[in-house]
Amino acid sequence: MEKEMMKQKFGLPPMPQIATGSAGKGRNFKRKKDYSPIYWDKYFENKHDVITASGDSFCAYECGKEGPVLFFLHGGGFSALSWALLSAEVTSMVKCRCMAVDLRGHGDTVTSDDLDLSAERMSRDVGDVLTSLYRDDPPPIILVGHSMGGAIAVHTAVQGLVPTLIGLAVIDVVEGTAMDALSSMQSFLRGRPKIFDTMEKAIEWAVRSGQIQNLQSARVSMVGQLKSLESGETGSHELEHYHGNSSDMITEEEELEQEAEDGSSSAQSPQPSGSPSPSLLSPTSAGTGCLNHRYTWRIDLSKTEKFWEGWFEGLSKKFLSCPAPKILILAGHDRLDKDLTIGQMQGKFQINLLPQCGHAVHEDLPDKVADILANFMIRQRVTEPLQHFERSIPGC
Repeated sequence: MEKEMMKQKFGLPPMPQIATGSAGKGRNFKRKKDYSPIYWDKYFENKHDVITASGDSFCAYECGKEGPVLFFLHGGGFSALSWALLSAEVTSMVKCRCMAVDLRGHGDTVTSDDLDLSAERMSRDVGDVLTSLYRDDPPPIILVGHSMGGAIAVHTAVQGLVPTLIGLAVIDVVEGTAMDALSSMQSFLRGRPKIFDTMEKAIEWAVRSGQIQNLQSARVSMVGQLKSLESGETGSHELEHYHGNSSDMITEEEELEQEAEDGSSSAQSPQPSGSPSPSLLSPTSAGTGCLNHRYTWRIDLSKTEKFWEGWFEGLSKKFLSCPAPKILILAGHDRLDKDLTIGQMQGKFQINLLPQCGHAVHEDLPDKVADILANFMIRQRVTEPLQHFERSIPGC
């Protein structure tokens, strides 16, 4: 009952369904799903560390060449990789750039105090990162945040920390329902697995539990939520090592194949002692051993409880007071509180509802969220469509 209430109030993952009877048996004949991790470069063009004036290092992923910047802020426990599919989608629709950052205490970001997750501190982080990135010539920026990140986006906007702010998009977070859910958050966190035997099992859990309903998105984004129990290294750093090694292996295999095509004989050019044979150089076989050990969560959210109320308290009024054009993307009607209902009736912001997804709206339906953001930018006349992109009528 408690978990069902959490789902209704805060869009938290539902309990996985267990198949029974003939329907469950029939699944044995289906092809096994691939839960292996996917590297970020299929969606982003660059990854780099942004060093702020205080010396903190924020991991950032980016794509797109021109236009306004969609600056993405992920939810609590997630990482910048949760924006991967959405970033690839929206940059194929309109002229824009995407920048996704691991917030303090998350992903591959390293700060002097990873435990300070107050709204004030993280808002300043956003301003500091933007200053380090663009100095005195920042481009037009649209802040886009999910859950906790949505709250931080609002705090950042209201404090005027983004001088070139031209838009604010908040995904599936509303003050009333968020505040109501806080009393049950510790119980929810205790109900999650604490250890995963492999990265594949973590990805499988995310999909089966409903935390991320889109398998492809889970395969790229769950990597950023984990760290190795043995080494303490983040899952994304581990995959970085594997990806580099796999690239070297593939290059070596291609060179061997090219030599064979040119008439070179393996007997005339034996492999060095101890070198792996081409049959062992595939990325799949290399990754199995590399990523098959135990993982836990990158951040222990239960230790951040003292900051929770500060994220959400007064959020609706702050959101409505922001002068920039605003959009609210929700997974259901029940998440609108009184202030937002009145604000919607007064036309103070655009609202889009995507009830066919879970709390991670942008991961479950990246194409639909990309379409919403693309149309939002076109309506505000801050960008232009690409190729055959067709504008759609905004949701209501």
